[in-house]
Amino acid sequence: MDGIKPIDVKPLIEKIGEYLPENKIDLVEEAYLYALEAHRDQRRQSGEAYITHPLETAMIVADLQLDETSLAAALLHDVPEDCGIPLDEIESKFGVEVRRLVDGMTRLDKISTQVQTGEMISLLESETHVESLRKMFVATAEDIRVVLIKLADKLHNMRTLKALSPQKQQRISQETLEIYAPLAHRLGIWELKWQLEDLAFRYLQPEKYHRIAKLIAARRVTRERYVARVSRVLKEELDGAGLKAEVTGRPKSIRSVYNKMERYAAQGKEFSDIHDLFALRVLVDSIPDCYSALGIVHNLWHPLPEHFDDFIANPKENMYQGLHTTVMAMNTRPLEVQIRTHRMHRVAEYGVASHWKYKEGAKKDIAFEEKITWLRQLMEWQRELSGTAFLESIKTDVFQDQVFVYTPRGEIKELPKTATPLDFAYRIHTDLGHRCVGAKVNGRLVSLDYQLRNGDTVEVMATKTDRGPSLDWLNPNLGYVNTHHAREKIRQWFRKQERVENIERGREILDKELRRLGISFADREKIARLFKYDTVEDLLAAVGCGDVSSHLIALKLSGAEERPPQSAPVAAPPKAKTTADVQVLGVGDLLTHIASCCQPVPGDDIIGFVTRSRGVSVHKRDCPNILNEDEKERLVKVAWGKTGVSFSVTIHVEAWDRVGLLRDISALISAEKVNIASVSFGEPKGDTLSIYLSLDIQTIGQLGRLFAKLEGVHGVISITRISDEKREG
Repeated sequence: MDGIKPIDVKPLIEKIGEYLPENKIDLVEEAYLYALEAHRDQRRQSGEAYITHPLETAMIVADLQLDETSLAAALLHDVPEDCGIPLDEIESKFGVEVRRLVDGMTRLDKISTQVQTGEMISLLESETHVESLRKMFVATAEDIRVVLIKLADKLHNMRTLKALSPQKQQRISQETLEIYAPLAHRLGIWELKWQLEDLAFRYLQPEKYHRIAKLIAARRVTRERYVARVSRVLKEELDGAGLKAEVTGRPKSIRSVYNKMERYAAQGKEFSDIHDLFALRVLVDSIPDCYSALGIVHNLWHPLPEHFDDFIANPKENMYQGLHTTVMAMNTRPLEVQIRTHRMHRVAEYGVASHWKYKEGAKKDIAFEEKITWLRQLMEWQRELSGTAFLESIKTDVFQDQVFVYTPRGEIKELPKTATPLDFAYRIHTDLGHRCVGAKVNGRLVSLDYQLRNGDTVEVMATKTDRGPSLDWLNPNLGYVNTHHAREKIRQWFRKQERVENIERGREILDKELRRLGISFADREKIARLFKYDTVEDLLAAVGCGDVSSHLIALKLSGAEERPPQSAPVAAPPKAKTTADVQVLGVGDLLTHIASCCQPVPGDDIIGFVTRSRGVSVHKRDCPNILNEDEKERLVKVAWGKTGVSFSVTIHVEAWDRVGLLRDISALISAEKVNIASVSFGEPKGDTLSIYLSLDIQTIGQLGRLFAKLEGVHGVISITRISDEKREG
């Protein structure tokens, strides 16, 4: 193959010449020439010369204004893997620092995709991929430049994703949206974050992406005219006050507009109701100038109450600073105004890259070191957690919104926004979590499911004996722990217990779940296969140690495992629209009604019975009336249709009789947004009472969550789902 025509490196050299001295540029030019020769006969799948990828990656790294070592590593990052050139040769020509960065990038690029039975396993489930992510975060904790180059590499790959197959586009976009865009956000690099999000959104939901892009474009002329007008008015006011400032408009990214549209849709609003598709940005020279500009804005336009944030006095965890206010501009519409210094703007666009400690002549930035302590923390966790557990920890414990709480000694601890005192205890020390029996927040006793808030001081109350955690802590419906780190520590404790104990505990939990949900599932081996365990004992041991929760049992056994709803298979022509959101398959236009004898709800395995006068009666497949039916030819296939419609379910609550019992039960049910259609009582038996409640629920999963919480009501002994014919009295 003939050599590929060299790509012009001049734009890169000009860009880095704006911030690097001439003697530093030589290394970059040498790295480019070396990479050009190494990739001489290679092309990308798009047909372009391969050298375009490392060159464009280096251009993005130059936008971050990283040093010559980072630029050289960006140019050379694919040379060892794709050209077979050993790292020792890279080191001999470009130095040990370049070698280390290239080595870090090379390790991260060894990510494989698995394909089984014609369906691609998500890259996020691949152990190889998880291990690569583990290495990325470890390398990041040691040298932040590794992840900055990786983000640049990922951004250029996303820009050229069109050349790959649809399957690869989906896989890479999902990874970008779940891992790399949140990582850019956590590092404060907004300029990379919004581009990664928009590009991933474009391939994951192309119809919505293009629809929003058209909606924004349709209002572009009007919007630009309005922005120019308010910018001119504000600039004149600032100039008149003798304040030097730049005033520009900032449009929102397509993904952020989509998120806002989703929130507005939930409130019954439309796209036309969204006024803040843009914000005015005011850049000034100093912090006092920021507050002076704020006063001018508020004097010019009326500020809206509760729409002001001072991120200068209270910076975000990703180092962002600025003043945000929303005003009623020109008496027509709300307008967001963001005020920053030029340095704050640099941080807002490029985050940690703008603080990067390797810059020429820079001293060690203590504040910068504190801001990325979560990376050091993650490096410690990765030594303890399994592959999938480590990935889950990244997604839930690192990329969620954070809260900052204090220990009794005044030390600050950073936790996800939904963290509880138990999550806090496990973050301090595993043993403290195992021995936790209570907690005080700001000197007051709180429940273990209390969600911590910024500024809380948390004191963990622990027993001196090694009592161990409660299996209830793993029940997601009860909300005791919300970080994957804490859940994994609890599971590890139960795994260490005797297998015989776990099996016995698992048997009790499984039998209890089957009884209370009214699900007939006598074939334990079938249940084990459903959960992909080889033997019943393996399943019971997993249930007993918390690997399989009671919540998941309810969802699996009801056929309503938590995943996006899928269309039911169609056996024959038209599906009939029905009154109870049940689709009759193979039969046209028949009304349906839910059988009162077994009261199936979405998630139950169902079948229809063609009645002589009331259309199709929908039963559970294991309903005694169906099992004993002689006219089998009147049975028809049915499937659940749309969700969102309520179904009646009767539950039996057995409890110790006490004052306020019914009040506590009804208050909890109401808090779960479940309607109580009727309440009745059975004959008292000594000190116990039977309460029958008819509830309107939407899914079997909702019923499972409700059961878990009702069990925590003081005095409740048991809860079971029943049919009307089983009721006592």
